[in-house]
Amino acid sequence: MAKLYFRYGAMGSSKTANAIMVQYNYTERGQRVLMVKPRMENRDGERTVKSRCGLQTECIFAEELPEQDFQGVDCVIVDEAQFLSKAQVEYLVHIVDDLNIPVIAYGLRADFQGNFFEGSQWLMAWADTIEEVKTICWCGKKATYNARVMNGRVVKEGDQILLGGSSQYVSLCRRHWTRGELGPFENLAMGDWA
Repeated sequence: MAKLYFRYGAMGSSKTANAIMVQYNYTERGQRVLMVKPRMENRDGERTVKSRCGLQTECIFAEELPEQDFQGVDCVIVDEAQFLSKAQVEYLVHIVDDLNIPVIAYGLRADFQGNFFEGSQWLMAWADTIEEVKTICWCGKKATYNARVMNGRVVKEGDQILLGGSSQYVSLCRRHWTRGELGPFENLAMGDWA
C-alpha cells in the first residue's frame, strides 16, 4: 500500500537535498519519479528544485498534477509543500489512495510567526507518516522555528510568505525564537557587524 509522507523541518535542515537524494535512489533503481513544487516557489528558476548545498533537478508544478499521466510513475516527491493549498494536498491523497503511488512531501511545518502554513496543516492532518528532518539552533539545541530577520533583528510581523533563503531566515530553538536572540554567526551572516 502506498503512503503519504510528510517530512518537515526548519529552514536549513536539508529537506530539499533529501528530496533530491530520494529521487536519485528511485531513478538509480530504474523507477520513475515525478518531482513537484508549487508554482510560486521560483527562487531557483521556474522548473528547478535546488538545495543550498548545490544539488538540483527539474520539476513540474503542483498546479499541473491533475493533468499528469501517472502511468509508469513510481513515486511523487513534493518540495516546498508548505505552499500547497488544501485542495492540492487532497489531490496528493488521491494519488496515494486511488492510484497507489507513494507521495513524499517535504516542507516547513510553521511560518516565522509559529503558525501553520495551509499545506503543512493539511499534511499534518492527513499524512500516513510524519517525520522530522532535524537541524540545530546556534546554541546547539534542536531548531524548530523559522525566524525572519530584518536589519539584524528577529521580526514577528508581516506577510506569511516572503520568499527568501539564509539572508532573510534563520532556524532557532523555541527559546531563542521567543526571545528574538540571534547567535554570533547569525549576526555576522545577516550583516550586523557591530
